[in-house]
Formats: sequence, C-alpha cells, structure tokens
Amino acid sequence: MSANVLMPALSPTMEKGNLTKWLKKEGDRVKSGDVLAEIETDKATMEVEAVDEGILAKIVVAGGSQDVAVNQVIAIIATEGEDASTVSSTPAAGPAKTPSAAQVAQPATTLTPAAGPSTQSAPSAVSKLFASPLARRMAKESGISLAAIAGSGPHGRIVERDVKAAISGGATLAAPVAVASAALAALPPLAAGLSDDSVKKLFSPDSFVEVPHDTMRKTIARRLLESKQTVPHFYVSADCELDRLLAAREEMNAAAPLVDGKPVYKISVNDFVIKALAQALIRVPDANVSWTEHAMLKHLHADVGVAVSIPGGLITPIVRQAETKSLTQISAEMKDYAARAKARKLKPEEYQGGTTAVSNLGMFGVKEFSAIVNPPHATILAV
Repeated sequence: MSANVLMPALSPTMEKGNLTKWLKKEGDRVKSGDVLAEIETDKATMEVEAVDEGILAKIVVAGGSQDVAVNQVIAIIATEGEDASTVSSTPAAGPAKTPSAAQVAQPATTLTPAAGPSTQSAPSAVSKLFASPLARRMAKESGISLAAIAGSGPHGRIVERDVKAAISGGATLAAPVAVASAALAALPPLAAGLSDDSVKKLFSPDSFVEVPHDTMRKTIARRLLESKQTVPHFYVSADCELDRLLAAREEMNAAAPLVDGKPVYKISVNDFVIKALAQALIRVPDANVSWTEHAMLKHLHADVGVAVSIPGGLITPIVRQAETKSLTQISAEMKDYAARAKARKLKPEEYQGGTTAVSNLGMFGVKEFSAIVNPPHATILAV
C-alpha cells in the first residue's frame, strides 16, 4: 500500500513552510531515514526524511513551492511490488480545527471521542517506533515513553498532537486551549482593527513601499502577541557598574594565544552576561522554572537563549547548561550559532526550549527597554 509523505511540523509555531527543493526524484528507491527534500521553516532550513521504504512514485508539491501547509501531502511512496504509476494519495489528517464558540461552550467531556474499536493499532514493543522529530523532543522533555503513545499519523507515526494528548491525559484540557485559540482568532487585525486597504487609503499611493510579511515575521508577531496576552509580565530594573568586568575582559582577551597571528578567542560583554545569568538562576532555583497547567518544572541546569538578529527577524539559539561552561566555550558557541543563524542552518533542538533568555541592546547605546518573555521561559533579561 502506498504511503503519503506529509509536510512536517518542525516547531510548535510552524503552520506553513516553503518546500525549497527535492533531493530525490520520481522513480528513485528510498528507505527509512533517507533525506527526500529540504524545507524552509520560519526559523531554519531543514531536511525531510522518509519513514517508509519503497519507490518515490509521485512528487505532489514541486520544489520551490511557497506556504505549503503542515500535514499537506507533498509526495507518495509506493511499496515493493506496487505499480508506481497507479498510486494516488489518501487524505491526510490536517491540523486540528478550532471549535466554534458553541462547541467551546459545551462541557469538556463532549470533546472526548466515544469509546469504540480503533482502526489504528499502537506500535508493538518490538517494532520500530516512528515519530516526528518534534514529537520525540516533546516526549523526552515531558518524561513520557513513546511506546505508551498510539500514533495518529500515517502508518501509526506519532506526531505532535499525540504527545500533547498524552501530556494532558486526554481531552480534558482541550476546552481551555480551544477557548484561548478562539479568542486569538477573533481578535481584529493590527493597526486598530483596520483592514490592509483601509490603512493604505490613509496614505498617498506613491508615499510608501509595500514589503510583504515573510513567514518568520508573521510567526514573531503572533508569538509576541500570544505571550503578552497569556503570560503576566512585570519588570524589575537595576543599574550595574561594569568597570571591573570590562577590565577583566581586556586582560583575558590580551592573554589569548595566537594562531596564524589571530587570537583564538575574543570574549564579549554578552558572554559575561550569559554566564552571570546562568549562575544566578542556579543560585535562585525558584526562578529557574517553566509553568505548566499542573506543575512547576524546576530545571536542574540553566539553558540560556540568546536573541540573535538575522535578516527578516530574530532567533534565539540556546547555550545549554551555561552555568557549567567557561567564558571561552560560551564565546565560541555563540559565534558558531550567530553564523549559522544568519544562514538559517540551525537545528530545531538548537533554538527550541531553554529556561531563560537574554536580549542585549547595550551595544546600541540603549539604556533600558522591556523585553517580552518567550514561552516556555519564565524570565528574560533585557540589557
């Protein structure tokens, strides 16, 4: 039986992506784990891997296609012995639809499916568990065994919604989530509720240049809006004299060994800030937490996200266990992250998660600003 290749969701915020190019062509033999194509998400360029073996019978979405919806069929793989010319795609399970206001008003129990024989069998203990990268990461972070989760994706593949259902223990949390989603969807457009055409009419046609929003900018706008609406923000400010830190930085950089006439490291003020924030969170563990509906997750390490500006927006790569790393290690890691971030080559695990974040505008002469918390973080340091 043929298998659909779906547009994967590689981050919690991804709804659409661009299918950059195919690395396999129709008629090629593929096996599980083979890289089929490259896709561009709101944050990075990623690879799509095959989860089935067979022949790439049909490419449904051509390379270079823009705004391909998550879970849309992009290709079909025919199994051994199947006539590749006769295969056709089967409907894929799309993203869950937001319930209407009337449905949301019903008790949560009405959202639970009726008990009955399931057509989807759970993966056996001896068979290989197929799960999307995002599902694997979410299960690992939540301490849930993938073997205990029945996949609802193609061929029993475990996807994000399956892990979310396992974390929540069923559909009992679906109502509040749906209410929040419905409330966000019901919000008027930005610019005081004016439509695009209404805003444009306020200006002379030749007085502006229209720059369409790309995927990253749309995602940043949506995520920041959700954060300000759903996360209580309060700000505490202090001035710090850094004369001794700046002197120590000069001494360290002056002592850096040379290779081919160039120093092997150059520590920045930001590297000191990352290290200091990590150590502060370890000293005050009640601040090194993430909020969930049923518990506070107290983290054993400080994974510090650092806001990095890139063309079209920003991204927050994470220095894992920053409290255990030296300043030179942090410096080298951040230089590597910054270079790959600008090329959109960061992996999801390098920018998703974390326990806190730093946003530093001090190099621009900014004295103070109010940063926005980036969930699941509970804190952010604005420098």
